[in-house]
This record gives sequence, structure tokens and C-alpha cells, in this order.
Amino acid sequence: MPEHISLLHYLLYRLEFLRTSSSIKHSWVAHEYLGYRNYEPLFMALVLMIVIGYLVVEVRGSVKRLKESTIPEDELTLRTFFEVFFSYFYNMTRDVMGDKSAKRYFPLIGAAAIFIFFSNCMGLVPGMVPPTSNLNVTAGCAIVVFIAFNYYGLKENGLDYIKHLAGWGMFEGFIPNVIFACVLLPIEVISLCVRPVTLAIRLMLNMAVDHLLVSMFMGFFAILLPLPIMFLGIIVICVQTLVFCLLTAIYIGLATQHAEEHH
Repeated sequence: MPEHISLLHYLLYRLEFLRTSSSIKHSWVAHEYLGYRNYEPLFMALVLMIVIGYLVVEVRGSVKRLKESTIPEDELTLRTFFEVFFSYFYNMTRDVMGDKSAKRYFPLIGAAAIFIFFSNCMGLVPGMVPPTSNLNVTAGCAIVVFIAFNYYGLKENGLDYIKHLAGWGMFEGFIPNVIFACVLLPIEVISLCVRPVTLAIRLMLNMAVDHLLVSMFMGFFAILLPLPIMFLGIIVICVQTLVFCLLTAIYIGLATQHAEEHH
């Protein structure tokens, strides 16, 4: 199997009628499916969202049965996995921004955590391409975070959010503040715009390299030899999910911090 060619792409390419039919060979269908690997991460992301939605419905059904949900289960189930997973990220969010803000903004952070974690895990499945190894997917996640923390900042602090970015009030007098704001505001705006870029590129590069290493060892060695690389891949999966969500919590916490707390 060629480098970065997934099982799904390979099977589509091997379909005899796509390769031999003269009416399909030069058509839009052939262009889309025979060159499918450029679009596959986006397709896999959509598939993953459907799978996560199904798992959430299953877990929600078990939680709604109150008598069963109040009794701890003796073995690891889907419900206990979600409980432990979200508890860890909620505690992390609470440590960063406090109880009140954590309850308010955790839905976004929790959704990012579960999507990125499962997306990363797909790279450990032979023949699967992790959606997070594609810049389009990671950029989409980063842009959502960028819009969210700026929206929350403006909603929480109003114009004080802009004043903080401009460093307004650092000096006494109108003219010194205007001069300082003209210097600081462009720098802060550039800094804000760099945040989603670093979020997207960091996650994409780490997962792309990890997936490439696992694929190379899978292709060149026996089935047991890639296990150390896969173990390192699991560490990368967890660390990258944690880093993305931690930075998201920090960005939201900084944006929603009240103006009087900045000084």
C-alpha cells in the first residue's frame, strides 16, 4: 500500500469498473474517488462525528436510567470511560479558570477533547487516516476556538476586552494612552491571530508524523515490532489532546477575565 494511502482509498481504487470504464475514467467521479486521499480526512471527520453522536446517545440512555447510573460499575464500560474522560478534562478546566467559568465553558472544551482524542486514535487503526493529520480539520478546530474565546471575551467584558488588548489605562492622560494603544493593539491583534495558527499546525504536524511512523513500521516489519511505536503513538495522542484543550481553556480564561483582574 503506498505511503498515506488508506484502506478505503485503496479499495475504491481497486474497483474494476472505476479503472476500466471509459465513461467514468475521465469523469468527475474518477477525479473525486481515485484522488480520494485529499478529501478523506474530512470524510473521516464526518464519519467520526456520527460515531461520537451514536456513542453519546448510548451513554445518555444509560445515564437516564437513574438506578443504574448511581451504582458504580465493576468493569470498564462506555459510560465509565466517558465519565473518567470528561472528569479529567473538567478538573483541568476548573484548575485553569475556576468552578464558575468551567461549568460555563466546558461544553466547548469537552467537545474538542472527545473529537480530537478519537480522531487521533484513528491513526492507530491499520488502514485509517486520522482526521487531525490534515490541516483543514485542525484549522477548523482552531478557528472555532479563535471565534469562541473572542466572542466570550467581548460578551463578558464588552469594550473593556478591546481596551485591555490596547493597554488602555496604563498611563495617566488621554494622549499617552492613545500613543501606547497605537503601538500595542496591532501587536496584540497579531498575537491573537497567531494562536489558532499554532494550535492547528502543532496538532497537524504531530499527528501526521506519528501516523507516518506507525505506517512505515507497519509496512516494513512484522506485526509485533511496531508495538513500541504504537505505544509512543498513544502517548502522542493523549498529550496532543491535552495540549489543545489546555491552551483552549487558557485562551478562554484570559479572554473572559474581568477587567479589574487584569491590573
